[in-house]
Amino acid sequence: MEYLYEYLGFLARAVTIVVALLIIMSTAIASGMRRQVSTDAHLEITALNKQFEDMKEQLTETFLNPDQLKIEQKKQAKEKKKTEKERKKALKSRDSAGSDYTELEGCRKRLFVLAFDGDVQASRVEALRHEVTAILTGIREQDSVLVCIDSAGGMVHTYGLAASQLERFKQRGVKLIAAVDKVAASGGYLMATTADEIIAAPFALVGSIGVVAQIPNVHRLLKKYDVDVDILTAGKFKRTLTTLGENTEEGRAKFIEELNDVHKLFQEFVSENRPMLDIEEVSTGEAWYGRRALEKKLVDTLMTSDEYIMQACEDADVFLVRWVEHKKPIERFMAQLGKLAHKTVDEINYQMPWSAK
Repeated sequence: MEYLYEYLGFLARAVTIVVALLIIMSTAIASGMRRQVSTDAHLEITALNKQFEDMKEQLTETFLNPDQLKIEQKKQAKEKKKTEKERKKALKSRDSAGSDYTELEGCRKRLFVLAFDGDVQASRVEALRHEVTAILTGIREQDSVLVCIDSAGGMVHTYGLAASQLERFKQRGVKLIAAVDKVAASGGYLMATTADEIIAAPFALVGSIGVVAQIPNVHRLLKKYDVDVDILTAGKFKRTLTTLGENTEEGRAKFIEELNDVHKLFQEFVSENRPMLDIEEVSTGEAWYGRRALEKKLVDTLMTSDEYIMQACEDADVFLVRWVEHKKPIERFMAQLGKLAHKTVDEINYQMPWSAK
């Protein structure tokens, strides 16, 4: 038994040292990355109309014989020339009417496309912030934004921030469409509700308006081997449930109370953005596939993001906007280790680790 105590003591010290080193190293790497952000991070804009045109030309060149190809190319060139002529004529007409430069930028409206691939920590929220800011600097009245969300949810505060970033479009009067091809559940759906319209693929998973928390507790195991853990707090409910200490019924009740309050906030946010919902019916924590979600008014239209974008290309200039950060392999590795270390510390100390699921 004495050897077991010594081993547990050594293990605890080793884990503490390793976690501390990981935090220090990840913090140092993060500081270096922040100093390099001006050179290593940039906005990447892809013209999707051009991308689709290139694909069409490639197919045309593959399947048509030389004579047919010449005829098709002449036809496309004629259509392109006609479109450009109509655009210049419209611009000239606006200019004579005294329109300002903003109106003269172009006749065609624009659709800006954002892609949010979410994890538990909503780690793309920083990139989303830059993307939203960039679009708002040059947005016009006739322009709109499509955000493609793929997320099963995660931490409440990070997904709340992601939703707040999207709400910036609403504050500026910009039309926002949310597209769900695979999953927008919990925190992902929280984000989607900020949109004026939600489209979803027929089998996309939508909903999960609920909150869950799970905390492992090893107190009885430690007690079995006479290992004491002192948790000292100032404030009655500074800690409600813990991983190592003995949990009380009072602490458990307070934890559930806080959990229910977060759920209530979630319901209120969804109700404000989608008043047509029967919030009591859909906030049970369940998720529904596209067709069922449409019946419950969780979404407005069954359509994939690809279909929406291709339709938009017919009468709008469509751009994919993405904030890109180039990291060295060692920086990516250390960033992942840092996240793991911080997550471990948070779970040990229990700093509200529940997810909006």
